[in-house]
Amino acid sequence: MKRVLVTGGAGFIGSHLCERLLDDGNEVICLDNFFTGRRENIAHLIDNRCFELVRHDVTEPILLEVDQIYNLACPASPVHYQYNPVKTIKTNIMGSLNMLGLAKRVRARILQASTSEVYGDPKVHPQTEDYWGNANPIGPRACYDEGKRCAETLMFAYHNQNDVDIRVVRIFNTYGPRMLENDGRVVSNFIVQALCGRDITIYGKGSQTRSFCYVDDLVEGMIRLMNADGLTGPVNLGNPGEFTVLELAETVIRLTKSRSKLSYNPLPQDDPTQRCPDISIAKKALGWAPTIQLEEGLKKTVAYFEARVKRGAAAAG
Repeated sequence: MKRVLVTGGAGFIGSHLCERLLDDGNEVICLDNFFTGRRENIAHLIDNRCFELVRHDVTEPILLEVDQIYNLACPASPVHYQYNPVKTIKTNIMGSLNMLGLAKRVRARILQASTSEVYGDPKVHPQTEDYWGNANPIGPRACYDEGKRCAETLMFAYHNQNDVDIRVVRIFNTYGPRMLENDGRVVSNFIVQALCGRDITIYGKGSQTRSFCYVDDLVEGMIRLMNADGLTGPVNLGNPGEFTVLELAETVIRLTKSRSKLSYNPLPQDDPTQRCPDISIAKKALGWAPTIQLEEGLKKTVAYFEARVKRGAAAAG
């Protein structure tokens, strides 16, 4: 049994990670300031004697005794990270500094949740970990992109200077139950719009590509990386199956049996035209590859949002 800290543990990915760590027999401290995290995501874990919930902002230091730290704290969708760009940067940089300081003090292994956004609008396809990216440092997405890039830099600086035991994972598009309805991400947007009979919002021509990884697959990869010896990363974790946004919209409409029409809008500034991970390192070093295909994962995600939409309608009615 390990004592594991998960920052951002009440969020979409964090809550699934907390659940899995408990199932594996660990003690889990879930730390969250509830900006985008939700209590309902971890409500079913509260009575578990091995689970502890701490309301705290990672931009402030905290003293805990732990064996491992998963640093996931940061809003991850454009709607939320652009709401307060300065706070997003502070969360990535000061939050990472505080967690690294803790890891150094108690000799814990720390895993930083980085992102495929460090690659920006990539000119290399698919993206490999040695690609330095093509990101705009002063654009509307920079608070997140550059914040995560700096967090990676801090991780390796602490590793090289202070011998802190680090892991860095670059997460590609992830979806599944417990996503926020209003997070502006393409999967949740399309599903909610389809279920409510609204037009499906396509930005650009819908020809831009994404790779969609189901959350359970991602969590498996993160845990394998955390527990692998001698591999700092960065390591790409995502599904190399590549789909256009238009293909995703058509699949969602079919699965929801919706009559929604497609509505085309201008492509936002700096929105990547291609995004697909090269997962060769994860396959070779971790024996990891996604197992849940897009349609299977979408069915589970649609069922989750369907229940939420019905509850919302009943509460409103």
